[in-house]
Amino acid sequence: MPARLAARLKEYRKEMPALSPVLDHIDTHLDDSLERLFALLRIQSISTDPDYAAECRKAAEWLVAELKTIGFDASVRDTSGHPMVVAHHAGPSADSPHVLFYGHYDVQPVDPIELWDNPPFDPAVREIEPGRKVITGRGSSDDKGQLMLFVEACRAFKAEHGQLPCRVTILFEGEEESGSPSLKPFLEANREELKADFALVCDTDMFDAQTPSICASLRGLVGVEVTVKAASRDLHSGMYGGPAANPIRILAGILADIHDENGQVTIPGFYDGVEETPSQVLQSWQTLGVTPESFLGPIGLSVPAGEKGRSVLEMVWARPTAEFNGITGGYTGKGFKTVIAAEVSAKISFRLVHKQDPAKIAEAFQKFVRDRLPADCAVEFHPHGGSPAIQLSYDAPFLTSAKQALSEEWPKPAVTIGGGGSIPIVGDFRTYLGMESLLVGFALSDDRIHSPNEKYELNSFHRGQRSWARILDALSR
Repeated sequence: MPARLAARLKEYRKEMPALSPVLDHIDTHLDDSLERLFALLRIQSISTDPDYAAECRKAAEWLVAELKTIGFDASVRDTSGHPMVVAHHAGPSADSPHVLFYGHYDVQPVDPIELWDNPPFDPAVREIEPGRKVITGRGSSDDKGQLMLFVEACRAFKAEHGQLPCRVTILFEGEEESGSPSLKPFLEANREELKADFALVCDTDMFDAQTPSICASLRGLVGVEVTVKAASRDLHSGMYGGPAANPIRILAGILADIHDENGQVTIPGFYDGVEETPSQVLQSWQTLGVTPESFLGPIGLSVPAGEKGRSVLEMVWARPTAEFNGITGGYTGKGFKTVIAAEVSAKISFRLVHKQDPAKIAEAFQKFVRDRLPADCAVEFHPHGGSPAIQLSYDAPFLTSAKQALSEEWPKPAVTIGGGGSIPIVGDFRTYLGMESLLVGFALSDDRIHSPNEKYELNSFHRGQRSWARILDALSR
């Protein structure tokens, strides 16, 4: 590092606000931050139901008002659907690191209402077992509780030092729970305003209640429905069984060919772009103590069915899959009907990793089916979308800094994990804004998101604020 740059960096660090008083402020004002969260949780911002459109706008306006109280230049931005919230705050200097924080203020419907132990929009802190308190209410975990952690961390910095440690842009969406129809057009139209060094996304979980995590990968997805047709009508199996092509048997055979005896996918080219997970990462996953029994036992299973020689965590976090989600054809009603179906359909999803190309996977699957289709049969394919996987470098500097910051806050060191599913916003940030994302969340797997009796651990709400303060401090350096 050049001497002049090293000297400037040293001087810059001297100017940085001290972290300790910020953490003390969070501890001292926890009850105040809870009251603010409760006010947001009482707003019934159900995005998928048009009857709650006014409530969604009310939530956006509430957030703008709160952000303004801590010095953000914040505004409600109209879209063709529910509004966005955009806010900006300067850092110590014009060349300070710049982050974009994303969350969503909309929530899922509460049905069935009769299964709630308490009113879903009447939040409270309740003790569910000795020494374990939770925040109850719709949105407490997904995602109002999560996004307010970051807001409260910013509030603490401003209260103690009058400034934030870096430049911050905030984007709160109001349609995440209803497919985000306005998001991509909004990102494209406002790319220059929203672009930052990288994004911070809070819509994820901890590994467990004592172990924070950073999600470094998300699997992509290809969805397709395939329909095989043979005879012009359903046939009597006594009259036509044998000579007539049976689409159910044909498609079942094709699907069976997709996997070999070792659980690997046999579609040619399927593993193009799939990389091996670094050995040190695999070793860190082994220390988490997840076994086939502990992973599969709660769902009534015990023996892994995927690729042989891979751990269950590697299968879910770092390997691609081909899964059959539904098959329909012939008579499926009560009783029995001796019929040869004229057609059969199957819904199939491919989870992708690393550099797999969704378009090439879809093409390879179609060729795989056509190559095995006998005479007198036709096939149709109905695509259901596709998206590439997201993979961060496991040793990316901003990831390493955040991991260290989390480890200083929680009882156990932070771990780098993968995500078995997809979070579309992460791909959108890469596509439209050219940014990578740091995925840090403090939810737990038993928070019952999207279900009755949603909750958020009070410990997560408290330590989550402290964690974001630590991360902001670390990233600013």
